[in-house]
Amino acid sequence: MAARFLQPLVVAVAQPPCVPYDVAANATTHAAMVRAAGARVVVFPEMSLTGYELDAPTITAADSRLSLVVEACAEAGATALVGAPVSGEAGRAHIGVVAVDGAGATVAYRKMWLGGVECDRFTPGGEPAVLDIDGWRLGLAVCKDTGVPQHAADTAALGIDAYVAGVLEREEDAAVPDERARRVANDHHIWVAVASLAGSTGGGYDRAAGRSGIWSPDGVAVARAGPEVGAVARATLT
Repeated sequence: MAARFLQPLVVAVAQPPCVPYDVAANATTHAAMVRAAGARVVVFPEMSLTGYELDAPTITAADSRLSLVVEACAEAGATALVGAPVSGEAGRAHIGVVAVDGAGATVAYRKMWLGGVECDRFTPGGEPAVLDIDGWRLGLAVCKDTGVPQHAADTAALGIDAYVAGVLEREEDAAVPDERARRVANDHHIWVAVASLAGSTGGGYDRAAGRSGIWSPDGVAVARAGPEVGAVARATLT
């Protein structure tokens, strides 16, 4: 990719409390965290708007409950990347990343590599996705995607500056996102930001790992959250 001059980009990874199935309550929490994060981009975990409830109704980008997040992004000058089950073509459902800014929301990415029982309900996304924020090209990923080297390679081939993911891991697997993030950073010499759900949620995740983080292109963790609900880690990408 040709050299470009980019202004520093402040990115935050957030660990919101999550009320199962309650998009309105979770949107309220997301909005508060966007306002408090002090970042241009705020990344949230997998299925953060519903919890990891695989039977949760899908949402669309036009869902009125997202208006609180839109308003918060407008006030903060931020883009929020939130996790939710989203509608697809021909009645399909996907595990998605919804990009929200002051102008509204759009489904920015659909998880390509599904895990376990996710396949019983959801359809894999068809292709990698890149989001442009102030000239920074952010490759998007959700949970198992990050453990598939081909996904990072295919996304990096689109010309990205950072690989940004929302994930969910059990407490005993807290080291997994760290290992994957370091690999992606070292393999492709890019920034990596991972928002990991904390607390409890559906699907048997009574104690989720948290410990979200941001890694530099040489694989060094430059910002880390703890395991607690409500934590935010922030770093300036240069």
